[in-house]
Amino acid sequence: MVPFLGNTLFYPGCILQHKLEKLSANYELLLRQFGINFITSRDVACCGAPMLYAGYKDDFNEHQEKVMEALKKNNVRRIITACPSCARMFSEHYGIKALHVSQVIHDNMRKIKKDYQGEKICYHDPCELGRKLGIYDEPREILKRIGFEVIEFDESKENAMCCGAGGLLKANSPRAADRIALLRLKQAKARKVITTCPLCYMHLKQNAENTGIEVLEFSEVLI
Repeated sequence: MVPFLGNTLFYPGCILQHKLEKLSANYELLLRQFGINFITSRDVACCGAPMLYAGYKDDFNEHQEKVMEALKKNNVRRIITACPSCARMFSEHYGIKALHVSQVIHDNMRKIKKDYQGEKICYHDPCELGRKLGIYDEPREILKRIGFEVIEFDESKENAMCCGAGGLLKANSPRAADRIALLRLKQAKARKVITTCPLCYMHLKQNAENTGIEVLEFSEVLI
């Protein structure tokens, strides 16, 4: 077996790093419990997805070079991230092996000591994690492993409805984004919704305040 040379970087993504630090700490704790050696680094800036999605290609190229320099400085050969968009960006635009944290948790789910005893939840498929990365089963299998009964939305997996925040819609058309979130929440067949994307989590949670639905980010049910 060829030894793994280089560092594994845990990159939480901008939302967890700057707005949801507790959730980022949850994932770091899980990775340590799994015995995974990793580094963290503030040197590695935003993956650049918002810049690229907004059409600023030249600015992204300049930013990309700086991120590549930071990855080389830290001898990063693999990235684990809690952001689906970051996982795709690092894989497609930086040529580095990038895993979404749900894939790593899936490989180690037998080590999680939680039991929710058949509690019913709905799992929301993030667009980037599902349609872009093809990760549908891993989060569901983890949730079932720790005792949840996963009740599907009317539209799920490949046909899942967007939360409304993706593609910069929340920034450019917040009212439309909120209407989409409310439509998605109305599809829920359980009083708890769990998702594996920080942006989906924040947006659905903000719009769930008067619906009676509790929105949870993946790590909150694993710790």
